[in-house]
Amino acid sequence: MKSIFKSLTAAGFLMVSVVGFANGPATKFGKKGIAKTEVEKNLIDVTLDPVFVKKGDKLLLNLLNLTQGTVVLQVVDSENRIVYSETIEGEVVIEKAFNFERAFEDEYTVVVVDKLGTYTETMKIK
Repeated sequence: MKSIFKSLTAAGFLMVSVVGFANGPATKFGKKGIAKTEVEKNLIDVTLDPVFVKKGDKLLLNLLNLTQGTVVLQVVDSENRIVYSETIEGEVVIEKAFNFERAFEDEYTVVVVDKLGTYTETMKIK
């Protein structure tokens, strides 16, 4: 009876030790915490470039503005004249459709300026 109790006590102690080492701090056994952080960094990496979609003579713009900062939208013709300008503040999702169906023949550039950079897309109207 005493030998069974000693064996069970020893097995229990070993079990608690193994579980303690397996869930221990990141400095032991392969630095588990660092690997978790690297995975989390890869999951959080998001590109915030606007998406431009051309459909015939229309240009659709979608921008995820997580900073909720000021976004400037402009349409400029081939002679650098501003045809359209708009400033948007505090919006998280910016969706805009530019319709060039009745525009004069020219090359138009849509310019998007936000806190992270400047982006352009060109439309040729024939």
